[in-house]
Amino acid sequence: MGVAAEERRQLSRLLDETGPDAPTLCEGWLTRDLAAHLVVRESRPDAALGILLPPLAGHTRRVQDGIAAQPWSRLVERVRRGPAWYWPTSIGRLDELTNTAEFLVHHEDVRRGRPGWEPRPADPARGAAAWRAARGAAKLNLRRVPVGVTLRTTDGREATVRGGAEQVTVTGDPVELLLFVFGRDAVRVGFEGDSTAVDKLEEAGRGI
Repeated sequence: MGVAAEERRQLSRLLDETGPDAPTLCEGWLTRDLAAHLVVRESRPDAALGILLPPLAGHTRRVQDGIAAQPWSRLVERVRRGPAWYWPTSIGRLDELTNTAEFLVHHEDVRRGRPGWEPRPADPARGAAAWRAARGAAKLNLRRVPVGVTLRTTDGREATVRGGAEQVTVTGDPVELLLFVFGRDAVRVGFEGDSTAVDKLEEAGRGI
């Protein structure tokens, strides 16, 4: 089982436990909204476009709200089951390429939406996938931050994902770095660099 499939499995099990009205790290979303978002991505191409294209966001929101209103058990089962056989991400390798970051981040959105969370024990496969995803997503997600950024894992691997005269190094385990790149603030990372540059990065990160 790939990392994306395993994260889907664990997230679905967690959604069974939390119910539809639990908080998440996604601003304004309860668990029912997050689950509906995942279903939209894999079953409604007309609405999925609005996730990336602001002019279509209203349609996406209406479709997502309709899906979120379904009985909770049915909604979670749709997340667990994944796309139909004809959907591209039903192919394992495409699932890994497309959904690893999506399900890993959203799994943590639910885990860390409640007080008292702790990072999960390290897992080599999950860590390797998170490190690849963090480096790839950083170049897009951090493109507007006003400083240079280097990501460094706690075991010493580094990747400069944005150049700049003012450089900040962000250090953490791979999952923590992935969550940082996606703008989450419930993360455990450290910063090295000029304090002004660090402040700029942290401020910009809240808007990712």
